[in-house]
Amino acid sequence: MPSKPLAVVSLSGGMDSCVAAAAARADGFDLALLHADYGQLTESRERQAFDAIADFYAVPQRLRLVAPLASLRAIGGSALTDTSIPLPDGDLEREGVPVSYVPFRNAHLLSTAVSWAEVLGASAVYVGFVEEDSSGYPDCREVFLKAFELAASLGTRPGTRISFRAPLIHLKKSEIVRMGTELGAPLQLTWSCYQGELVACGHCDSCLLRLRGFREAGLADPIPYASTR
Repeated sequence: MPSKPLAVVSLSGGMDSCVAAAAARADGFDLALLHADYGQLTESRERQAFDAIADFYAVPQRLRLVAPLASLRAIGGSALTDTSIPLPDGDLEREGVPVSYVPFRNAHLLSTAVSWAEVLGASAVYVGFVEEDSSGYPDCREVFLKAFELAASLGTRPGTRISFRAPLIHLKKSEIVRMGTELGAPLQLTWSCYQGELVACGHCDSCLLRLRGFREAGLADPIPYASTR
């Protein structure tokens, strides 16, 4: 049995979710790490990052869960899961929901996290959602997370108390970089690129957001890039 309260952390292997895991540790929780395999282009690299971060925090295997969400790939509708939809170069000034949005993905993630938290007796679910400085995904907004927390309270066993925590929700990427650095998060182990697996491409939306965050924080990004702009 854990000596501290337990939190389920949704950990993609990216920077934001890694910092959310570091925040959960700083808040006094032991970690149960959840990773979703939904057929994304860089899943093998994301899984490598997930495992490395879990090892860094010495999370036991019984508290690591890789959830196969193959239905999201079958449904398609996203450049991350459907190879017939081209992934355009990043544009941080682009308006609207980008083609990298995986339809309602975070609802599937949160449902799995709540199911596991209920079984484990975890008292919190942590996510790395970022609303103000993100790609404009509708399922990363605070209002969505609060609505899902209400749904979870109605749909779990009586007496279940699971708080939903998004410590990065209103931060800029530069603030996330600084927070991760201050918390000792292993940012060098994270992977954010939508399409590169050996080196990050440097030109997708996710790479551009990450690079801008490090630049504005006045720090060097510790992962390799094929190019930067």
